[in-house]
Amino acid sequence: MRLAVLVTAAWAALLSLALTGCGTGGYTSAGSQGAGKKLFITACGGCHTLADAGTAGTIGPNLDDAFAQAREAGMTSATFTQVVANQIRFPITATSTGAPGMPAADTTLPSCDDVEGDAFCVDDQDQAVSDVAVYVGAVAGTGVTAEKQTDGKSIFTTTCGGCHTLADAGTAGTVGPNLDGAKPSKELVVDRVTNGKGVMPPFGASLDAAQIQAVADYVSSTAGK
Repeated sequence: MRLAVLVTAAWAALLSLALTGCGTGGYTSAGSQGAGKKLFITACGGCHTLADAGTAGTIGPNLDDAFAQAREAGMTSATFTQVVANQIRFPITATSTGAPGMPAADTTLPSCDDVEGDAFCVDDQDQAVSDVAVYVGAVAGTGVTAEKQTDGKSIFTTTCGGCHTLADAGTAGTVGPNLDGAKPSKELVVDRVTNGKGVMPPFGASLDAAQIQAVADYVSSTAGK
């Protein structure tokens, strides 16, 4: 999930809308940070960096960087919560730069009523949006440094699962190839994670060699199994 957070002069107008609820889904306040963290890792971490969640996605904005300056300027977590909730509900789906836009909430947080099989879904989409928004609003830009991940499955889930489907990890991303169908070799996974290709960004700068090897071992040994 790529939160189109604006950190330029557009902040003023966006924050005003978020606080008044004008033209939006209303004021968001009731949410669970614990549930929101789990949802963020599954649905958003593949595209966003957020230290508290241990995610290192680079397709969308780095959320710590996006909110740090505003937090230092005195804006509150409650304000950030409104911004995040409205960006999930009303995403910018196309960009002038050619970069992928942010998918709609029905894609990032699909209702279980609309999903078949074991694919990721949520029972209450409105509550899920609130949970993610409250979580991100509370932790983004706080300077928290997450513990380094070393387990291949955990690294995949937080870094790759938002874009790829892999049954063993319980992920259902559709931006990149379905890995159960592709069944990539370890060597190919190392190359793609390190260097990227097409819309997939490189992760060689955000993951160290041991982490890349761990995720490659995991994907190549579980894809299609």
